[in-house]
Amino acid sequence: MARTKGTANKASSQNENVVTLENPIKRGDTLIETITLIKPNAGTLRGVSLQDVATSDVNALIKVLPRMTYPSLTEHEVVNLELPDMIALAGQVIGFLSPTSVC
Repeated sequence: MARTKGTANKASSQNENVVTLENPIKRGDTLIETITLIKPNAGTLRGVSLQDVATSDVNALIKVLPRMTYPSLTEHEVVNLELPDMIALAGQVIGFLSPTSVC
């Protein structure tokens, strides 16, 4: 079985946009253990409100995570994520909405 590698529910120290899943996703013969989140642009967030994304509304996350993950997760895979993994991914999504510096 092929593996897509990473480490547990925290952002990797090497790349803060990488989340290691506590419960890897099985896709065919591949086991997805880490997910890289890609910085979203306006198009990535189309169809959802920023407030819903910022408050980690599950329905909003189900829409945007397939658009901003590598490997790209399907909506079905996002719906079936274990809660600790969803929370870890949601934390990364919220991080993208924060300004990088405070004036």
